[in-house]
Amino acid sequence: MSPILPQCQNLQERVEILLRLLHQEPSLRASQDITSIQASLRKVIAPTFEIVFAGAFSAGKSMLINALLERELLYSAEGHATGTECYIAYAEADQERVVLTFLSEAEIREQVAALCQRLKLSAAVNINQPEVIDLLRQGSEAIIQQEGGESKSERAKQAKALILLLEGFVSNREHIQTVSNATYSMEQFNFSNIKEAASYARRGSNSAVLKRIEYYCYHPLLEDGNVLIDLPGIDAPVQKDAELTYHKIADPETSAVVCVLKPASAGEMTTEETALLEKMRSNSGIRDRVFYIFNRIDETWYNTQLRQRLDDLINSQFQDTPQLYKTSGLLGFYGSQIKGTNGSDRFGLDSLFADSVRNSSSGEDTPQFVNEFNRYCANSGKLSASKFRISVNSFETPNENYARILSEWGTPLIEQLITDSGVEDFRTAITRYLTEEKRPQLFANLADDLQPLCIDLKKYYLSIKRNLASQPREIEAMKAQELERLNQELRQIGEAFCYHIAEEINQTVTNNCEAFEVDFRQLQTSMIQRLDELLKAFSVADAYSRATRSHPRNATAPLIAVLVEALYYLANQLEDVLVHASQEVVTNFFQRLIQRVRRSDYYSQLYRLLGNDGGIEQQLKQLEKQVSLALVSAAKIECDRFVRESPRFYDEGTFSIYQFRQTLQQTSQGYDAESMLEAEPAIRQLLKLDFEPKISVTIRRNFRQIINQTLKTHLLPMADYQADEILQKYNQARAYLEQTLEQEAEEKINNNCRLQDDVEQKIALYSQAVTEINSCLQGMNLDRHHQLPVISESDAMAVSVSPDAEGFNGSSDLTDVAVSIEEEV
Repeated sequence: MSPILPQCQNLQERVEILLRLLHQEPSLRASQDITSIQASLRKVIAPTFEIVFAGAFSAGKSMLINALLERELLYSAEGHATGTECYIAYAEADQERVVLTFLSEAEIREQVAALCQRLKLSAAVNINQPEVIDLLRQGSEAIIQQEGGESKSERAKQAKALILLLEGFVSNREHIQTVSNATYSMEQFNFSNIKEAASYARRGSNSAVLKRIEYYCYHPLLEDGNVLIDLPGIDAPVQKDAELTYHKIADPETSAVVCVLKPASAGEMTTEETALLEKMRSNSGIRDRVFYIFNRIDETWYNTQLRQRLDDLINSQFQDTPQLYKTSGLLGFYGSQIKGTNGSDRFGLDSLFADSVRNSSSGEDTPQFVNEFNRYCANSGKLSASKFRISVNSFETPNENYARILSEWGTPLIEQLITDSGVEDFRTAITRYLTEEKRPQLFANLADDLQPLCIDLKKYYLSIKRNLASQPREIEAMKAQELERLNQELRQIGEAFCYHIAEEINQTVTNNCEAFEVDFRQLQTSMIQRLDELLKAFSVADAYSRATRSHPRNATAPLIAVLVEALYYLANQLEDVLVHASQEVVTNFFQRLIQRVRRSDYYSQLYRLLGNDGGIEQQLKQLEKQVSLALVSAAKIECDRFVRESPRFYDEGTFSIYQFRQTLQQTSQGYDAESMLEAEPAIRQLLKLDFEPKISVTIRRNFRQIINQTLKTHLLPMADYQADEILQKYNQARAYLEQTLEQEAEEKINNNCRLQDDVEQKIALYSQAVTEINSCLQGMNLDRHHQLPVISESDAMAVSVSPDAEGFNGSSDLTDVAVSIEEEV
């Protein structure tokens, strides 16, 4: 990692000072999201810069990394679908090493099952049984033959992957644990250098059972903490392998992404590739540090339709993407490798490609690069006919054509191949970014994220200074200012009291005061319960007795007379309940109102100005009595109406008239009290039919509106009257304040001095932190647009020229006081 500039040694501490200063100001915290600042700071101070190569299965990520480093480190084959993670970090030339971590047997079984399911082979397998492995290998080889070769289709590639996975399991059985992942250094395998270890890890069967490979290599691209990470394809057959890449893309430790896409060979974006782009955009740690690579670009050289579809995709979805490259990792990598070969080893056929060139009865096998090289020379259209006159002869084998062409055209052809592969352009761009642009960009991002915070802190501190500088500094001046504002404060208190009372009434009227609703529901419950109790305890004998007592000449009484006595009795009893419940509702309402008034700011302010509440509480208590009397009167009126039968009680066709006639027929059986007493249940039913609707109308419709209107018509005029009374107490307030203002003024001046010292200390901390951060930014050669705003002497001078204290409202909010300093910052 490159050494830290001396002026950046304390960067983290200085940024944290700014964050602490922000935390001390509640009014600013809500408007500032510090998440991006923290993420940017982590990137700046992080010892590593992780660059994830992400893409679909067989997109060519591993080959592209090999091409960048110009070293064959990673395994690269179209049929390779394992979950291997590869990390490539920096090491000095004499300290290169490899660390290998193997899959567990459980993880291998999971991958085998996933591949078997895709290939429709037997999924219930035990890979510890040799005969099972043989059957799966035979099934996979049969699929490859059916498809016409291991690279001819996705199914054939997956069959090859299964073969490699099974071979790797068998050959590395001693290194594989049942449920845990075993880790080994290259020395434990007796490898003497990284080339031997990489050769082992690159072998398909070994790579298939490796979970993680860590390469520590000497290469300038890896300096300054750069780590290249190759992960499984986003469409890997094992779901958790695919999720590994998505999780890494969302990881805040990920700093940049090389997104290797397949549309050059597939013709369009896959669902997984689209999901990958969305995931990248959601990670604020990556930002715009994304390189888009359309690999296998050579496929478009031979297919006009593919080329057109790729151009349309780029123009529609990537037209504003600056970091976009078209590459052929295969041609670029091996092109760089064969530069060091010559005719003596047939330009790598006997060295680089020796493992791929196997002699058989039908002759030599042809490496994939050789086929693509011959195709490039014959059909790509990339080679100028005036410069290269190359022939690919049908009477020669592909390997013979390859060796002959290179012997004829040599280095110029290889250089042209590398240029056309696009790998050099990508290597140049990413090298320039990592060695020249990365650090300044990280610091610029941090500066950009800090700008809003610093601007707000500067404006806030200068506003406070301006406010404090405008305050009187002498006791007499302070007293004069307070007395001058007295009339305005009394008016504001009165208005606040009026507003408070209006809000309380509105909350009650609109059923938004839960405590009042509880009280009123209790009133309703009391009325319903009392009616039930009265009906249950009603005595016909007592009612009959009262009726005959009222008429001494008569020895009998009609049913009507008994009902009349009952109506009077029930109405009067319910009146007592409604009166008592109404009084409780009023008492509780005013208790709550007085408590809320006492807790209000205007009440405290009034006490400070007058030494008392200006008669507010006394006025409320008097009003409580008036409201209580009004509701008692309303309750009496409401219940007095219960004496009258319901208007439709005797209507034809109603149950009540039917019940009345049945009861009358029963009581007419005799003229003594006995027949009346026997009809007692029927009489109770008659009373219930009459009273229940009346009670319901009262408690569910009439009386709530009466209470609401009573409160409104009493409280609102009182609030207006009291507000005027408060304003009339100016002389009383002035006399009271003159007794206490000297002490208050002295305390306020001292407090202003303390506040000034406090803001000066904060400004000093802010200025020191910003100055040192700016020095660090200058050291990174960032222009003035990335410098954070300082609080200069000219800012302090502007504040010291404060407005005249006379008429200044010192209690106003700071945001209303300060003159805008937007241009200053």
